[in-house]
Amino acid sequence: MMSMKLYLLLIRASMRSRMQYKMNFLFSMAMASCVHVAEFLMVALVMMKFGSIKGWSLYEVCYLYGIMMLSRAIYRTLASDVHHLEKYLVSGDLDALIIRPIPVLLALMTQNAKILFAELGQGTILLVIAMRALMQQGQIGWEAVPLTVLVILSGAVILFAIGLATSALGFWLTRIESLQNMTEDASQTAARYPLSLYPKWLQTAFLAVVPVGFVNYIPSLFILRQDGGLLFLLGSILVAALSLYLAMQLWKLGLSRYQSTGS
Repeated sequence: MMSMKLYLLLIRASMRSRMQYKMNFLFSMAMASCVHVAEFLMVALVMMKFGSIKGWSLYEVCYLYGIMMLSRAIYRTLASDVHHLEKYLVSGDLDALIIRPIPVLLALMTQNAKILFAELGQGTILLVIAMRALMQQGQIGWEAVPLTVLVILSGAVILFAIGLATSALGFWLTRIESLQNMTEDASQTAARYPLSLYPKWLQTAFLAVVPVGFVNYIPSLFILRQDGGLLFLLGSILVAALSLYLAMQLWKLGLSRYQSTGS
């Protein structure tokens, strides 16, 4: 409980400092909105032309896209600088976090915090549009709403675990930007769409190596199509818990191997 209070206090202080530059905040939010809108519109235009992709309708893809966007936005809002550990390792700024009388990970998570209003807003809009249309078609009922909230939260945990594990490898590799491009950016972009679009080896990678498929695709098979039974939903929650545990263990091991820059 004390750690949670401290975390919220540090997050609030970090956000206040970033809000001192309001024009930069508004410009960044506008640019992020334009990028995400453009990405989805390209896919939407193609699907409106052909009707569906591998049996997945536009609204189903919209559902997958919205869950991934919201899960990622929650992760990046609550633990932004976990993704930017490399700069702390290269510059030696991690030393300043280590000497603080709080856990290093907690200090890192509260650095440069910002609420991703654009991603949170767009993800919510996409989900509302998709779920409303799917309800009107009789494909899902109101029980899908709380299940979707649960999936978003478990997805945020999985993405955080992937980001933390990748960052922890920086204690050995130092330069991890290229690795993050694969494990976080590229994999999350790919998983916004049905995994059935990809070859079997890539599907396996997105489920067993970098488990982004459990963020939205696997639980959506149950929520949208009643495939796999409740096991698919429970499996996603189990993967979230296991991924977080393993990532935390890797982080602790890496931190124990960290050597100060001495600067």
